[in-house]
Amino acid sequence: MSEIRDISLAPSGEKKIQWAARYMPLLQSIREDFIKLRPFEGIKIAASLHLEAKSAFLCRVLIDGGADLRVTGCNPLSTQDDVVAALVKGGADVYSWYDCTPDEYTAHLRRALEFGPNIIIDDGGDLVSMIHKDMPELIPNIIGGCEETTTGIIRLKAMERDGVLQFPMLTVNDARCKHFFDNRYGTGQSVWDGINRATNLVVAGKNVVVAGYGWCGRGIAMRAKGLGARVTVTEIDPVKALEAMMDGFSVKTMEEAAPEGDIFVTATGCTKVITERHFSKMRDGAILCNGGHFNVEVDVDWLEKHSISTCEGRTSVTRGYTLKNGKTLFVLAEGRLVNLASGDGHPVEIMDMSFAIQALAAKYLADNRDSLPTAVIPIPDHIDYDVARRKLAACGMQIDQLTEEQRLYLESWAI
Repeated sequence: MSEIRDISLAPSGEKKIQWAARYMPLLQSIREDFIKLRPFEGIKIAASLHLEAKSAFLCRVLIDGGADLRVTGCNPLSTQDDVVAALVKGGADVYSWYDCTPDEYTAHLRRALEFGPNIIIDDGGDLVSMIHKDMPELIPNIIGGCEETTTGIIRLKAMERDGVLQFPMLTVNDARCKHFFDNRYGTGQSVWDGINRATNLVVAGKNVVVAGYGWCGRGIAMRAKGLGARVTVTEIDPVKALEAMMDGFSVKTMEEAAPEGDIFVTATGCTKVITERHFSKMRDGAILCNGGHFNVEVDVDWLEKHSISTCEGRTSVTRGYTLKNGKTLFVLAEGRLVNLASGDGHPVEIMDMSFAIQALAAKYLADNRDSLPTAVIPIPDHIDYDVARRKLAACGMQIDQLTEEQRLYLESWAI
């Protein structure tokens, strides 16, 4: 039933999965619990994920918990064909391949949903959006879903605001053990890994412009500074702009930063952050890339339509656009997620925490299937604390506990 590129690639993918699993003690411990409890027995789960080794291990944990699982990609350039081959070889049902066309991508989403899932695991909101727009007949059987990323939660909150959301959705990205670590440390490291792989250029001494100072932008700017770059942050939120300034970064508008930047990285979740009016001011050879979920932050469509010529840069994910003013700008990974299209995504240990939250959130949906409201729901604190405790234990660390006297002191107003 699966639709993948080449099953013969499975041995290579299996090596990647086994390597990741070795460094994912949280998911390993949850897997042991799931094998005993079988929380997803009789439950169908549809998942849309960046299909690489770490997410593949999550898929195996869900299957070991009894789930009937169908999986598809959430980005055309993040699927690793050898990993999905290994998943299929192990009995999973997967619909995805690297560099699929927009029509193929949509068809894969639909195939992942056709079996009538009860739980949705989404990254970016494409599955939930397709259900509501094109496949509403599936809604009565859906218990709820989990959303992995900031962009997807923005879409969910818009659906809730407009009164169209039809089932509960847990906001995995908003869990503290997700965005504090995944978005900041994961994105910070993996974005620069992707840029370095694609360009093989030194970062030290360059002018780096980071658009957006949310948790992802914080991580990207922090790592750029650590690599020796001069960092400028652009923002629309005055509080975040002040935070960036007090963290030691220059704060400017994109109009002001455009002539100065050597490398531009977007991480806003918004559309057309870097556009024609900025391109025309940029230096010859400037490099543009995106750390946000969708390929809308850098206006690549304008470059495709108005450049006088294009060329392939150092790698297949580096494309040069020569403008009418004679300057050439290089876009990495078609403006898609540079950390996954040009690299392997977030570090393994970071995604161990994020996917532990995903797994436990899915179990929470299954355990509370008849009591959750139709709303966008924060991850319960007990899941955050469970993941944090498991992570500390895996690192060999212990923390203090409140005494009864201390607890009463903190809970009393009459001191």
